[in-house]
Amino acid sequence: MNLLGKIKNYSLRTKFVLPVAAMLIFATLSTSGYLINRQADSFRRELQTSGVTMIRIIAMNAESGVLFESKYELDELLNILNQFDAVTYAAIANKEGTVLSQIGQWHERHLKEKKIIEIGDSKCRSYYIESSSSDEYIELNYPVVSRKEKLTRENLGITAGIDRSLASQYVTEEIGSIKLILSLKKVNKSIAEAQQTAILLMLVVLALTILMLTFFARAVTEPIKLLVQATDLVSRGDLSRKVDITHHDEIGHLANTFNKMIESLKQSRNEIEEYNRTLEQKIVERTLELEQAQAQLIQSEKMSAIGQLAAGVAHELNNPLGGILGYSQFALEKMRKNISEKTDSKDINRYCRYLADIESQARRCKSIVQNLLRFSRASHITEFEEIDINKILKDTITFVEHQLHMNQIELKLELDPNLPAIHGNAGQLQQVFTNLVINAMHASPPESEIKISSRYSPAVGEFGGAVELLFVDQGTGIEPENIKKIFEPFFTTKEVGKGTGLGLSVSYGIIKSHGGEIRVDSIPGKGTTFSVILPVQKLTQDTDNQDKQIFTAYSRDSNG
Repeated sequence: MNLLGKIKNYSLRTKFVLPVAAMLIFATLSTSGYLINRQADSFRRELQTSGVTMIRIIAMNAESGVLFESKYELDELLNILNQFDAVTYAAIANKEGTVLSQIGQWHERHLKEKKIIEIGDSKCRSYYIESSSSDEYIELNYPVVSRKEKLTRENLGITAGIDRSLASQYVTEEIGSIKLILSLKKVNKSIAEAQQTAILLMLVVLALTILMLTFFARAVTEPIKLLVQATDLVSRGDLSRKVDITHHDEIGHLANTFNKMIESLKQSRNEIEEYNRTLEQKIVERTLELEQAQAQLIQSEKMSAIGQLAAGVAHELNNPLGGILGYSQFALEKMRKNISEKTDSKDINRYCRYLADIESQARRCKSIVQNLLRFSRASHITEFEEIDINKILKDTITFVEHQLHMNQIELKLELDPNLPAIHGNAGQLQQVFTNLVINAMHASPPESEIKISSRYSPAVGEFGGAVELLFVDQGTGIEPENIKKIFEPFFTTKEVGKGTGLGLSVSYGIIKSHGGEIRVDSIPGKGTTFSVILPVQKLTQDTDNQDKQIFTAYSRDSNG
């Protein structure tokens, strides 16, 4: 497990204390290290400055001792340095390098490292030295100079006051050198003590800071811990636990909100339990209401279609009734004028033909009226039976053929005479076919054609076979953006007053309740084809299918 994964498993208190403590330690170490390094540099620079000052003073006072090689005078001069603990070795040498006086001992062969230190004095050469025993030193070298007056024949005997340029001139000459070795042991000891003091102070500050952080973190995390425990109990279904937090901050507000949430959950659970007790009864009531709404919706759409068919049906009834009336009056008049002894076989044949026409026209009226009554009959129960699709189509044509004729639209039927019977509801399917023909008629211009065809798709494998009906018109077509909307309730592209927008949605639900499909294929400006596919096998209707409402079956496949 990586570091991030381990951190995720830590408690909230640890996640709060550790990063803050780490940042504090880093900041303290960085600051302390920087200050200690500055202090160490200051100590070394101070020692180096003091050494330069001492060696410069000694060099100024060692001129005569070096000139006369007075060991006594030079020893007295170097003995002054014995009072300084940092002085490890000091020596005065003449120009040839012969040591005239020295204090302490120094061996160059034991050196481990030696590097130049810049001190800002061109006369003094300074070195940092580390011995083989890891002791540190500073080496200072300063020249001992002598100033001599320069005499020439030109200025001999000339007083300096006459002409400054002719005055005596002086020259300096290096006559020896002074070497001073200063030990950094005491300085390093002071630096180490300062480091120890700083580290001790840092540890104390860190300890106090971590204790304070832990205290404040606990003050924050303890209420959260109580909230977590209460949440765990709620997740197990125990709503009796409340959080007792008296804080007046955000956590206290959270605790109060949590307690209110528990009360709301209790109330909601009680309501749900009460609702579950009456759910079954409510489902039955809602199912009955939906069934009634379904029947009312289908019946209202059916009556709307009947209203559109009424004028055509009236014309259809008017023609045969006129023939019945004319033939019956003519036959009655003939019967009254001709006595039986004057009636010959030719008259009898004529009367029989009249009566046959009367019977034929009367049967036609009866058929139209029966179809209209059967179509308009309301039924609250969907009764499925073996039906002949071709017969239902022909019955539907009797309603609309006069309106098609009045709109100068030709109807062409191409029905397969060998269609098998299907299991369905004749009245509902007739409503679907009527709606599709009327929609095609409204979309078609005069002198156009509507074609209705039926065909059988035989069973293959698990597919039990189906009857396919095609309703093809040469009308205005449907725009692509409206294809997916035409089966939605109350959507219509017709003018106001010419459609409710429910015809296709109800038709879609009826076909779905028969286990079939209804598809649409349209080219704007060229026409539309509606395909109705009904399965041949008997549809198994369980309780769920019977309770299913057709006006909720609006989910469509990719073909519309």
